[in-house]
Amino acid sequence: MPDEPKTAVRTRTPAPTPTAPPTATHRWTLGLVTVGLVLAALNLRPAITSLGALLEEVTQGLHMSGTVAGVLTSVPPLCFAVFGITAPRLARRFGPAAVVCAGMAAILAGLVLRPLAGGTAGFLAASALALMGIAVSNVLMPVIVKRYFPDRIGSMTGLYSMALALGTSVAAAATVPMTEALGGDWRVGLGVWAAVAALAVLPWIPLLRDRDESGRTKERTAPEPTAPPRITRSRTAWALGCFFGLQATGAYITMGWMPQIFRDAGVPATTAGVLLAVTMVMGVPLAFVIPRLATRMKHQGPIVVALGLCGLTGYTGLFLAPEAGAWVWAVLLGVSNCAFPLALTMIGLRSRTGAGVVRLSAFAQSVGYLISVPGPLLVGVLYQHSGGWGLPIALMAGLMVPQMIVGTLAGRDRTVEDEC
Repeated sequence: MPDEPKTAVRTRTPAPTPTAPPTATHRWTLGLVTVGLVLAALNLRPAITSLGALLEEVTQGLHMSGTVAGVLTSVPPLCFAVFGITAPRLARRFGPAAVVCAGMAAILAGLVLRPLAGGTAGFLAASALALMGIAVSNVLMPVIVKRYFPDRIGSMTGLYSMALALGTSVAAAATVPMTEALGGDWRVGLGVWAAVAALAVLPWIPLLRDRDESGRTKERTAPEPTAPPRITRSRTAWALGCFFGLQATGAYITMGWMPQIFRDAGVPATTAGVLLAVTMVMGVPLAFVIPRLATRMKHQGPIVVALGLCGLTGYTGLFLAPEAGAWVWAVLLGVSNCAFPLALTMIGLRSRTGAGVVRLSAFAQSVGYLISVPGPLLVGVLYQHSGGWGLPIALMAGLMVPQMIVGTLAGRDRTVEDEC
């Protein structure tokens, strides 16, 4: 009998917490966060895909070799690996909204400065600034969703994944036509995306004050000093990091080099950009479907294998008949690239707590992007020294096999807390 009052107190104590904020303020905040998430996601890839569409013009304009161009396509995952790991610490100190706002501002600054660069070094530095903002925002998107929408993680993850895929595909398809319409200068074609980045800064400014109310208390649940050793003991975390890295390798090789592959096969530049857009736009509907399907399955391995087989088929076709079946290969590679929203979903499924999601997101994305760094660079080296796309495409196809293996291991029904 003495235990009954204690039980009642425990069940009643947390109940008022979700309803504490005033209804109007709460709805305004959630609406603002939703707009901010969508606009932020729209800006997480145009800095990369717009460059891929104009890579030939940029390399000629800045007098880059194939190897240097490969370095340029390797910069995104390198920045994501280096700067992404700092996101949880920055979020604890300044609040996630403030860090995302700063990330959008960094993207804006990088996109403004990049076309003004007079040489390769300045171009790389400006690109790195934009990619720094993308890196911290990448990691904090699941954190923002977990905080503001704890009961709608699947749908909100699908929403920003769709926005991310939409921004990626629109930048790929529209960059070349816009460049031609604006006079044919690649600097103008790249710089126009700064206007979209400017819009993404605005919704996060009113959210800066939300840091003191909820940010610090939420983030205290995941102390930084204990996070790294626990995560590194988890085999699932390592498998998920490797899966994230291999799918990122394929994605950034595709974004950086696929238009050039089609152009070298005889496809016009505008059509090559549209083909990349087709590949990217496949992620718009599938980014909403795959997370929902994954959450209903105890083991996500079958989805991993299905996506991997689409990739193998697409690369095989790209090797045998790049021009004749270009649209089919673009669609298949687009389906294969939807391993990205699957990886994001598995980050949430492989941890039981919000603190675990923060640590696992930072670990898997940082390790994954670090793994993906050599891929685009190696493709550039192989292309320059072999004089064709045979070896690079064989490399891309070969990477699908380990991706399916580690993805199946990461998809097992277990959590990192169990393994730590």
